[in-house]
Amino acid sequence: MVALDVFLLFVRDSRLLLALRENTGYADGQWNVPSGKVEPGEEPLAAAVREAREEVAVEVDAARLATVVHVHRHAETPRVGFFFEAESWHGEPVNAEPHKYGGLRWVALDALPDNTVPYTTAGVTQYRKGITYGHLKW
Repeated sequence: MVALDVFLLFVRDSRLLLALRENTGYADGQWNVPSGKVEPGEEPLAAAVREAREEVAVEVDAARLATVVHVHRHAETPRVGFFFEAESWHGEPVNAEPHKYGGLRWVALDALPDNTVPYTTAGVTQYRKGITYGHLKW
């Protein structure tokens, strides 16, 4: 069994939108891009668009698959993350889930904070280098 995740890369002026995770039980205190799980019967791009609406209150008009990361963490279900670059969207991103996020921040693509979720760091690094697939163990 493999779990499917989706990530949205909102890039503006070479800066990436990040959200600080809080109160979720996973990676709290770490930065992440808007993301979530693919629900049963849902297509990954549709899941990414839904997550953008739920987490940062924007409507994504166009997105392209930027990279895929296969993750295996010791003693956990393997995961496959689809990283989509939001090419156009309506609205200004806001923290639409303050019970899960401590805030939003735009950071330089090549200067992610040290406390960025490793899964996210791997996807952003691959995106920056034009790598379409990678594997991460941690």
